[in-house]
Amino acid sequence: MKPHTFAICAYKDSPYLESCIRSIKTQSVESDVILCTSTPSTYISGLADQYGIPLFIRHEKSSIREDWNFAYYMADATFVTIAHQDDLYQKDYVKNLLNCYERYPDMTLFTGGYVVVKKDKLAAFEPVEFIKRILRLPLRLRFISHLAWIKKSVLLFGNSICCPACAYNKELLGEPLFTSPYHFALDWDTLYELSKLPGRFICVEKPILYYRVHEEAATKAAIEDNSRLKEETEMFKKMWPGPVVKVLMHFYRKAYHEYE
Repeated sequence: MKPHTFAICAYKDSPYLESCIRSIKTQSVESDVILCTSTPSTYISGLADQYGIPLFIRHEKSSIREDWNFAYYMADATFVTIAHQDDLYQKDYVKNLLNCYERYPDMTLFTGGYVVVKKDKLAAFEPVEFIKRILRLPLRLRFISHLAWIKKSVLLFGNSICCPACAYNKELLGEPLFTSPYHFALDWDTLYELSKLPGRFICVEKPILYYRVHEEAATKAAIEDNSRLKEETEMFKKMWPGPVVKVLMHFYRKAYHEYE
């Protein structure tokens, strides 16, 4: 089993897919790469051929949860990063991951900071990302980041962990990884369940990912059809009493403006 695999989830013909592939293929430490899709096209297969990446097709209806589980399943590695086609990975992503794993062999989750990209430009300052960085502070205490309450603490006031920045220890976590019924809050709910399991969450608090925000993003669509509001409210109800949930959602909804 290889140490790490980027499992790129390709959905339709994204204009950002090739940039994502390039950022992965130019890592300072080489990693295995696979391309997975439930919406096959000549565009996707052409990029797979061009960059010499194995392509795996899921012949069922597209579903974020099932597409992610398929990509996770097809990756034959200790750690798997479900790479989102819109995003770019900093060149030392894999190097940072493997260095952390060498030091913390019980690491079940690797993640880190990110920089927001809007209209192909790096955002100078993003209040939401800054707040999330503060919420991730408990994970800097790596000597106790294996404790369930430390892992849960970074999820109590919202999902402070950037999903595409995550690498999951497949050997320790097994499969399927994603079992949540949610669509938008799939990653938050998954992390909440993983926080209950043995293992350590390690966060490299520096940008390891360039997170793209654009008109076609699934997050923006979830805001517009109110599914984000519904699911995030339900997530808070798992952790807080009703009156607290109302207060949290009052402030949390302000983050939706990041996608405008």
